[in-house]
Amino acid sequence: MTGVLMVLGVYTAAAGAGLTCAGRWPFCDGFLGLFPANWGSFLEWFHRLVAMLTGFLILGTTVQAWREGVAKGVRYALVVATVVLPFQIVLGALTVTEYEWVILTAHYVVATSIFTAVVAAAAWGLVDRGIPRIADAVRLALVGAPVMLVLAPHAFVSFGPTTQAVYYVVGLTTYAALVAVTLWANAAHGLRADAYGRLRFVTAPASVVVVALLIAGRQVYGPVLELAHLGGTVLALVLVVGAAVLVRGGLPVPQAGATNDAD
Repeated sequence: MTGVLMVLGVYTAAAGAGLTCAGRWPFCDGFLGLFPANWGSFLEWFHRLVAMLTGFLILGTTVQAWREGVAKGVRYALVVATVVLPFQIVLGALTVTEYEWVILTAHYVVATSIFTAVVAAAAWGLVDRGIPRIADAVRLALVGAPVMLVLAPHAFVSFGPTTQAVYYVVGLTTYAALVAVTLWANAAHGLRADAYGRLRFVTAPASVVVVALLIAGRQVYGPVLELAHLGGTVLALVLVVGAAVLVRGGLPVPQAGATNDAD
């Protein structure tokens, strides 16, 4: 839901609907100020609706995680997402009333922080259940990275609203896969020099590069920034290919008693 909300926000802004609803928040421009009056304001209104549902979902998941006493890392990651959530709500309101690029960037950075936290919670939750899928996640990133290269902002295709939405679906999926692999490798490794340590050494910077590309992607204007963003995308692809090579070389079965750092 967090990822869907982020993509919906990107599409709403790219379609020029961010300033609809008569520039009011939390009200809109339709019936009683509670509903949209046209397609543009519907996009903004629906984005707000999904944001509200996602916020309650994160809060409810956090409460349930603490009530059930799940792994410590899962609980703390969800707490981070919940604590950051009010800041995102305030920034969301400011994007409507102010709509400045600094606020828009901060809004996306905070959203990415929440997304990272819930991805970490999910990854650690799978470790706690004993079912991490490192190879599958690396393959997913290996599919996503070339697509990000093809759809890089203003490089090879028109970067309109639909293209941006697809780019961020692929980018967030790739980022989530790399974060999960990094956390799983950290949970499985014995020594820093072992196969899991080498894998983490590649996927951790790859995830940083990918998230930086996503944050900067909507601010890419002019040939210099386009070239820099394209170079970063190539770097991410090289790192992901390196991770795939390491996985293809085979990973040892984690030692008995190896535990998740978040337990």
